[in-house]
Amino acid sequence: MNTAVELAWFAGVIVLGQFSPGPDMILLTRAALRQGPREGLQMAAGIACGLALHSTLAVAGMAAAFQRLPVLRVALQWVAAAYLLWLAYGILKERFVAWRTGIIHETQVEPHAHPPFVRGFLCNLFNPKVALFLAAVCAPFLAGSHPAWWPFAIWAVIVGLGIGLWSAWVILLQWQPARRAYGKAAAWIDVVFGLLLLALALRLLLG
Repeated sequence: MNTAVELAWFAGVIVLGQFSPGPDMILLTRAALRQGPREGLQMAAGIACGLALHSTLAVAGMAAAFQRLPVLRVALQWVAAAYLLWLAYGILKERFVAWRTGIIHETQVEPHAHPPFVRGFLCNLFNPKVALFLAAVCAPFLAGSHPAWWPFAIWAVIVGLGIGLWSAWVILLQWQPARRAYGKAAAWIDVVFGLLLLALALRLLLG
């Protein structure tokens, strides 16, 4: 197969994986709607940096490492579950406090312990779905005979699409009707986001 066509196929698979529901999308969507484009783009950059690390490991043979050391995958799942539980706790606690004090539709955010970039980076870094997906997807595309630049092209596609698509998503969410709708339903949307993160964490813990 022509290298350009093969790279296009790989990019298509990455795009599909990028927008599958998961912690990155939940966290980024909430930040973009609740905090605005600046914080959303910072978080998108953090997620992209996490992708850069994951893709480096995938190109270097993370699939083989998971196969030879199953305990590595289990450890990553538990770390990820702990981080998702912490995120869910923070969102649900913030909303509970707002309800208790009578602030039902407040969309301003209390300062977080970490800036958006760090939260995005950690969310992606501790997401085992990303590590497993990239390891599985990269392995067949790296097999066989390719030019010396091929692994770097694979890496660039993953990271480039990551920052590009997530940034486009942040900008799209600045559409005023979407922001007005979020403002009216912010309380319940935050609860849904928190419960989704909690469900993802429990899914990891239960294997």
